Amino acid sequence: MAAKKKAAQAGAGAFAAGKAVRDNPYVRRVMEDPELRENLTSAFDSARKAYTRMSNGKGGPVKAVTEDKKVQRELKETASSLKEAADQLRGQKKKKRGIGRLLLVAVIGAGLALALSEGLRKKVLDTLFGAEEEFEYTASTTPEPPASASSSESESEQVSTS
Repeated sequence: MAAKKKAAQAGAGAFAAGKAVRDNPYVRRVMEDPELRENLTSAFDSARKAYTRMSNGKGGPVKAVTEDKKVQRELKETASSLKEAADQLRGQKKKKRGIGRLLLVAVIGAGLALALSEGLRKKVLDTLFGAEEEFEYTASTTPEPPASASSSESESEQVSTS
């Protein structure tokens, strides 16, 4: 009789646990959302790989985390998968960086084009400040006639004797 009572209590406990799981919105989300399941699976797999690599006995886990690039890559992948899964569970949308990033690339590209292309630089300057006028210098005074050779020699002698 006691065994039947224990079995009935166990069955009631299992039924209550199943009902609680069905009513839990997070568990329901995991069951319904394949992308969330994929993120959780990816996080679990990469964490398992990192743990296996750290526990191989070569220098300990501290050395593996600080020096082993594969362990670092697996841990980064684990963290990013868990972050995406948590964001999905909270109902947050993925951040779209399209317009800001596109604007940044366009500004950098335009700056490089201006720096490297002389023709484009001239077009932009002409558009902004107007076309550059050709300037030809004409003297308004008449040049002095060349001095005679004898006077220049006497001047140079006076300068040198002084």
